[in-house]
Amino acid sequence: MVEGYSFGEHIMSVHVISDAVFYIHTDIHTTELFEGIWPIPYGVSLNTYVVKGEKIALIDLVRDWVDAPKQLEKAFASLGIGFDAVDYLILNHLEPDHTGWLKKFRERNPRVEIISTLKGINLVKSFFKIDTGLRAVKDGETLDLGKGKMLTFVETPNIHWPETMVTWEAASGTLFSCDAFGSFGVLGSKGFDDEFTEEEHAFFEKESLRYYANIVSSFSGFVERGIKKLAGLEIKCVAPSHGMVWRKKPHTIIERYLRYASYAKGPGEKEITLIWGSMYGNTKQGLDAVIRGIEQEEVPYSIHRVPDEDVSYILQDAYKNSGLVLAMPTYEYAMFPPMAWVLDIFRRKHITGKTVLRIGSWGWVGGAKKDYEQAIEGLKWNNLESLEWAGVPSEEDLAALEARGRDLARIIKEQV
Repeated sequence: MVEGYSFGEHIMSVHVISDAVFYIHTDIHTTELFEGIWPIPYGVSLNTYVVKGEKIALIDLVRDWVDAPKQLEKAFASLGIGFDAVDYLILNHLEPDHTGWLKKFRERNPRVEIISTLKGINLVKSFFKIDTGLRAVKDGETLDLGKGKMLTFVETPNIHWPETMVTWEAASGTLFSCDAFGSFGVLGSKGFDDEFTEEEHAFFEKESLRYYANIVSSFSGFVERGIKKLAGLEIKCVAPSHGMVWRKKPHTIIERYLRYASYAKGPGEKEITLIWGSMYGNTKQGLDAVIRGIEQEEVPYSIHRVPDEDVSYILQDAYKNSGLVLAMPTYEYAMFPPMAWVLDIFRRKHITGKTVLRIGSWGWVGGAKKDYEQAIEGLKWNNLESLEWAGVPSEEDLAALEARGRDLARIIKEQV
């Protein structure tokens, strides 16, 4: 439980964006990992959107996940329509959390036309073996629903799959952005940014950063390009497929994503992330000395222990902060295995440009240094000189570790 935020039971809610645009969210509570990797202890929302002109468009779908299709059907009923009323199904992104129920939906509505980018349509064919009733749209192409409701499609490749696009509805000023501008966390009975308290916004800001670091961070350059491409639109509402819809301050989430994207180029916030693992407490003693040095310089820091803490949360802080401390013992002539896993994720997610201090103990012989240096090739880290010791750290070791912590903290404070 997060203070100030109630996660409640499974909730489906329908919200009104305009007289013709409706927002449906289904809250997903599950122990299943998101993308099979990332924990979602506070759940996640699946958002879909209905735009009604003379024709009806459904923007993005759901997967058959914790009763989501039934919840979607109830939402449709509350709008006075059935699935068979949908003329166009617009797929901004083909990842299965937004498309997993596509084949069943098509069975319920055989006449619906499925619209996506060319790459998206190719994924419809390969994922779902659907070959008819498909339309590939190009960048800038429009779809007239009648009654003044016009949809415009803007290709935003690699946010975060190659086929992605966003959909723009000019009359309401709504940007349907799918995974862009999303967040982990269920919404309960609320849905819009102006309905949440300050404490709830603080929670969602953390979960949007974790979502970005886990899902989007590798594609930060494409995020910046995509946002620049949308600069000419008069955006009044940002409607992602996970998380709250931003109608009062839509540019808050856009600016937040730009800040997140900037972390990929470094150096990040003037804070330090300490990641540690210890077999028998010897490395932990060294880490405590480093922390004393950091505290003397009054630099903020966060601490994560491996393997106790999931890499999802480690990645969130490591991506944001400019300094890293990696404390690990040598294990069978190499790095402590849980730390090796963390560094592999850092490599995959391009956690570059950090200032890093590595420390650790060893028993009968060292070996972590060589393994570590191979693991971080290409990350462009500014590595302070590592400090290793045999067995229990001596008083001289502890003094040197404390000094190294001060040195790291000073460098972080002085970064521009």
